[in-house]
Amino acid sequence: MNKQTLFGTFLAAALLCGCQSSKVKISGRFVGNDAREVYLEQLSPLSPSIVDSTRLADDGSYEFRLKEVPPTPVLYNIVYNGERIPLLLAGGDRLTVSSVGSIVRNYTVEGSVESDLLRQFYQAFVSGAQQLDEIAARFAEPNLSDEARKNLASEYTAEYYRIRREQLRFIIENKSSLAAVYALYQRLPGDAYLFNGDSDVVYYRTVAEALEQSYPDSPYLQTLLAEITRMDARLSLSSRITESEYPDLELMDIYGKKIRLSSLAGKVILLDFWSAELGSSNTLNADLKEIYRKYVDAPVGFEVYQVAIDTSKPLWITAVQEQQLPWVSVSDLRGRGSAALGLYNVQKLPTNFLIDKNGVIVARDIYGEELERKLDELTR
Repeated sequence: MNKQTLFGTFLAAALLCGCQSSKVKISGRFVGNDAREVYLEQLSPLSPSIVDSTRLADDGSYEFRLKEVPPTPVLYNIVYNGERIPLLLAGGDRLTVSSVGSIVRNYTVEGSVESDLLRQFYQAFVSGAQQLDEIAARFAEPNLSDEARKNLASEYTAEYYRIRREQLRFIIENKSSLAAVYALYQRLPGDAYLFNGDSDVVYYRTVAEALEQSYPDSPYLQTLLAEITRMDARLSLSSRITESEYPDLELMDIYGKKIRLSSLAGKVILLDFWSAELGSSNTLNADLKEIYRKYVDAPVGFEVYQVAIDTSKPLWITAVQEQQLPWVSVSDLRGRGSAALGLYNVQKLPTNFLIDKNGVIVARDIYGEELERKLDELTR
C-alpha cells in the first residue's frame, strides 16, 4: 500500500527554503529478519528516491549520517525488508530507530518528538488497513454462507469507521504537529478524501491555523494554505449551481472505470442512492429492473445511475452481480463519508432524483407507479 500520497509534493519546497542546515544521525538495530540492506529514502515531487544505503552489522545495527538538513522537519523513509518507516527529520536530530520482527508494527523512535508522533499514527493506521485487507480476503473465500458474508461485511464496516475516527482524533489532538499534516493525506483503500470531500477543509484549516504558531516557516504550511484556497474555490463553485442544473458526479464502476453522471446527458436519468448492506435492496432493485426494461428503449432514452453508499467492495460487487443490475452501478466505497451525499443533501437511504433530458431535477424519492407515470411523460 503506497503511503506517500500527496505528502511527497511538499519536499521540493522544503529543500528550497533558504534556512540554515545541519547534520542528522540515524542509528539503531533491526533484528528478526533475514534482510541485510537498509535504505534511506527521501521524498521528491514525482517519486521517492534513495539517498543512502548501508548494510546491517552482525548484531543488526546500522547508521546513517545526513548533511544540510533544514531546521524545519521534512519527510524521509527508512526502507527495510520491503517496509517503510516514515520519519520527520530536522537539522540537528539524533535518532534511534529500532525494531524486532515486524518492522512497521514494532519499530520504536527515540530522539525526535515529531517522528515519534508520526509513529503513533502510522503504526495504528497501517495495522487497521491490514485488518481490512484480511477481512476482505476472508469475504472472497468460496462457499461462505450468507450469514458469514453478512457478518464479515458488518465487521469490515465497523473496522473501517473505527480507523477513520482514530485518524480524525489524531489530527485534532495533534493539530500543531507536522505528523498531523502527514495524517491528513493518508487514505484507506478506495478513499479519495479524508472524510467528506471538500468539506474536509475544516480539518485542513484547523491544522494550518495551529502550524502558523508552531511552524510558521514550514513549507508544508504554505502547501496546506494553497490546498485550502482550492477547496474554498470548489465549494464556492458548488454553491452557485442553479436549480435547473444538477451537481455532476464521477465515480468508479465495479471494474474500476470512472463514469460521469453528465455522460448520460440527453437521457432521462434516475440518480439512485442505495446500499448493498440494506436488507431491502434486493426487492427495490427487482422493482426498478422491471421499470428499467420498460423504458430503456423509449424514444427519449432512460438510464439509471446508481450510487452504492458502501465501504465493502466485495459486498457491493457481489450484490451487483448476483442481482444482475443492468444499469450504471458506481461507488467511491466511502460509505456515509461519500461526498456525493453532501452534494445532493441525502439524509436517508434509499433516495433518488429524477432528471429530465434537459438536466432539470423534476422529482425526488419517486418509486413504483408514480415513477412510471412520470417516465411516460418524460420519455415520449
